[in-house]
Amino acid sequence: MACVLITGANRGIGFALAKLYLDSGWHVLATVRDINSSEALRDLTGVEASGVLDIYPLDVTNYIQLDDLAKQLSAQAIDVVINNAGLYGPKGYGFGQCDVEAWRRVMEVNVIAPAKLAEAFYPHLLRGHGKIFAALSSRVGSHTENTKGGGYIYRSSKAALNSVVKSLSNDLLPQGIKTVALHPGWVKTQMGGPNALITPQESASGLKRVLDNLQDKQSGSFLSFDGSVIPW
Repeated sequence: MACVLITGANRGIGFALAKLYLDSGWHVLATVRDINSSEALRDLTGVEASGVLDIYPLDVTNYIQLDDLAKQLSAQAIDVVINNAGLYGPKGYGFGQCDVEAWRRVMEVNVIAPAKLAEAFYPHLLRGHGKIFAALSSRVGSHTENTKGGGYIYRSSKAALNSVVKSLSNDLLPQGIKTVALHPGWVKTQMGGPNALITPQESASGLKRVLDNLQDKQSGSFLSFDGSVIPW
């Protein structure tokens, strides 16, 4: 049975991905920061599906907890790791109003944590068949498409995440592990808001399709959920 690890799987895109992979017959390793706020995800364990769901507590910035989970799953081969957990940070601020502590927190969650996740589960991917490390980014991290300014905290964190993914591609592709930064679209979630264009289910379906068809030559690239290439 193919196996996928998904962080931040209790709601939004992470939950939609977990359900989609579960329905597709995968073994889903879902991590959540707070088990007590994950009722919808826990309910999936009682739903008849062709896959298997295991849920683990994980704060992605708690690197001791991260390493402990990797050790707990040391015998598990993993085909795909999806870093979905992320943090938007403050909204509605302008130039000269950036909250430095909030900026540090967003960079920790969106940049450092994915890199540590890749380090922790690199051995598991080596034993898997799919061998893909994917990180949910955002097209607002594109320098080319930044024509409006603002959004310093979130924009910079996603641009930095893209750089991490690109470096990982150079280090890991020789060992057969593909890496990719993924834009999930503007999704109707708590972060995306009610005016967004697509549902979490539509985003998840597109993301899975991209991952199912990812080629070696695409490793280190920045792709949208519809498969299109996003300029750096």
